[in-house]
Amino acid sequence: MTTTVPAPTRAARASDPQRRRPRVPFKSAILILLAPFAVLFALFYVLPIGFAIVQSLLVVRREGTFGKAELVFGGFAQYAQVFQNEAFWSSMLRMLAFGVVQVPVMLGLALIFALLLDSPLLKGKRFFRLAFFVPYAVPGVIAAIMWGSLFSPNLSPFTALTQNVDFLGADLVLWSIANVVTWVYVGYNMLIIYSSLLSIPSEIYEAARLDGAGQFRIAWSIKIPLVRPAIVMTAIFSIIGTLQLLAEPQVFRSFSSAVTSTFTPNMTVYATASIPNANLAAAFSVVLAVTTFVLSFGFMKWMQKKGNA
Repeated sequence: MTTTVPAPTRAARASDPQRRRPRVPFKSAILILLAPFAVLFALFYVLPIGFAIVQSLLVVRREGTFGKAELVFGGFAQYAQVFQNEAFWSSMLRMLAFGVVQVPVMLGLALIFALLLDSPLLKGKRFFRLAFFVPYAVPGVIAAIMWGSLFSPNLSPFTALTQNVDFLGADLVLWSIANVVTWVYVGYNMLIIYSSLLSIPSEIYEAARLDGAGQFRIAWSIKIPLVRPAIVMTAIFSIIGTLQLLAEPQVFRSFSSAVTSTFTPNMTVYATASIPNANLAAAFSVVLAVTTFVLSFGFMKWMQKKGNA
């Protein structure tokens, strides 16, 4: 004897959530989700880069001394001036020296603070987490003004120190700026590393304690290796930020004559565009962007090879 299953009524089919949801193809869903990012990425990243490249290939030509200026294709003439510009390459070397010293110090402090916050021995973690992060909430310009005033012999309340040590002189002004950048961004990098520490399973720590490992041994042999990707990421961000430094040295120009208009690569670009020579400034920008990409990408590949070795 066979039984027949009654077909679902129209009301039952309408109330079924799987039947009421329109099916969206998988590829179409990806395109819909990526569309806002793709539009913003194209408008505010790809197009400005393309525009800068086009502008860097143009030169201004005049007919006679007072002739009408017109933009014509000049090939790599602007780039020839870039590679002959000693001030620009001096600023690049200055920022490389800045990054070799400042970035490891900043990330070392960020790692130490993150390990302290993750340690079960530390009391008052909420207070210290906020205290370490508060400097990042201060805008870079305000931080530079504050520290510039503290370093200035005429404005600082610590005159006994600033009158004997020339923090704004040619020998120390770069490291005074490094102090400002470190003070501002240590808390930001600390939070990234601390978030990575929080994602480590607690079972790993329990197994290490059963084996007799102390807090220092756990930090050195477990925590630091497992947060290595976060450290590499913060290092790449720091390399990019070092070559793009602008606000802090620009503010320090009002405190120190040692900070010139070409002290950093970005200041050189800004000063060149203010002449105005937008085409040469565009060439400076393209070379700076390529250098930043090569250094950051090269560092990432080097760390990957080192990790796989």
